[in-house]
Amino acid sequence: MSEEGIDTRIVQGGRRKEWAGKMVNPPVYRASTILFDDVADMHGANPPRDGVYQYGRNGTPTQWSLAEALTELEPGAAGTKLLPSGLAAVSIALMSVLKPGDELLMVDTTYGPTRAFCDDVLKRLGITTRYYDPQVGAGIVDLIGEKTRAIFLESPGSLSFEVQDVPAICAVAKARGLVTLLDNTWATPVLFPAIAKGVDLTILACTKYIVGHSDVMLGSVTTTEAHWKAVHHTARAFGQHVSPDDAYLAARGLRTLGVRLRQHQESALKVARWLKAQPQVAEVLHPALESCPGHALWARDFKGSSGLFSFVLNGGDDAARTRFIEGLRHFGIGYSWGGYESLALPIDPAVLRTATKAERRGPMVRLHIGLEDPDDLIADLAAGLERYGASA
Repeated sequence: MSEEGIDTRIVQGGRRKEWAGKMVNPPVYRASTILFDDVADMHGANPPRDGVYQYGRNGTPTQWSLAEALTELEPGAAGTKLLPSGLAAVSIALMSVLKPGDELLMVDTTYGPTRAFCDDVLKRLGITTRYYDPQVGAGIVDLIGEKTRAIFLESPGSLSFEVQDVPAICAVAKARGLVTLLDNTWATPVLFPAIAKGVDLTILACTKYIVGHSDVMLGSVTTTEAHWKAVHHTARAFGQHVSPDDAYLAARGLRTLGVRLRQHQESALKVARWLKAQPQVAEVLHPALESCPGHALWARDFKGSSGLFSFVLNGGDDAARTRFIEGLRHFGIGYSWGGYESLALPIDPAVLRTATKAERRGPMVRLHIGLEDPDDLIADLAAGLERYGASA
């Protein structure tokens, strides 16, 4: 791993001369069949591996360069596998480390589709999922049973934003011979270098901040040396593939990741602090605020914050929350986040949890703060809160 700063690695990663030639960007190679010079050349391409032309599904420089760039952002990583969505990345990562009869410890604040995969697909395969309190820390040792094989973390949680003690959990896992997996989409390796913190497999929904423009579905799994072959093999066995056009767009978005994250952080903190002072707001759930659960862990482990957080309205009901959201001018209503545009979404994390309770004083709203002028966003929210206060 080079000693260059993170912004330099973001800009230069994966741009090998043999892949890009004299171009700044590696070009888009669209391919299914690869032609070989002779039979010996064809045999030499087996088994399939990154950097060697074999068949379109196994990649070209367009995909390899992006994967290498993501690997270079994670000190201590051995490789990155690209998948067609964040959920595909979660699924392949889990399938690579679990087998029938195993038990998975899953954080209770996990992304809804991840929970659905565990409760449906893993259950049908004879793999048990047990959910745990995100703030358990090193106390997770008391939850480990004879069949426990892996611990899945998501820090902070994507709805209520509890920050986990990732190093402590990873230390327990290593002592017990367990595998750790982390959904690191909120922070990316720019703000939280997961493998350096002890994680074995780190997962990104690249759809979000890596792509950054709300126009590509993409996921990635970056691993240590011990788990790279299993992830690579599992992805191939399931026929997972990322199109070269999607990989190219993701690589283009990646190059501005550092500056975008800094702007997301600055604007989101300005909005979050403003919201915290409003009488219509009961609570703001942003890890960089001292009042947020796990703030001390965030301050210890993270290099910054991104643009996604939630807040709790003070009283009122779902109908009033709906009017608040639908009346906003600068916030779109939609799933996902991480693009340049701001979004507002009604959320109810309590209905998803099974191991812990999330009792709040009013309806919750999740915001993604995009790259608009934050003063315009604040003015929009102020008008919305006035409407909400009048109707609550």
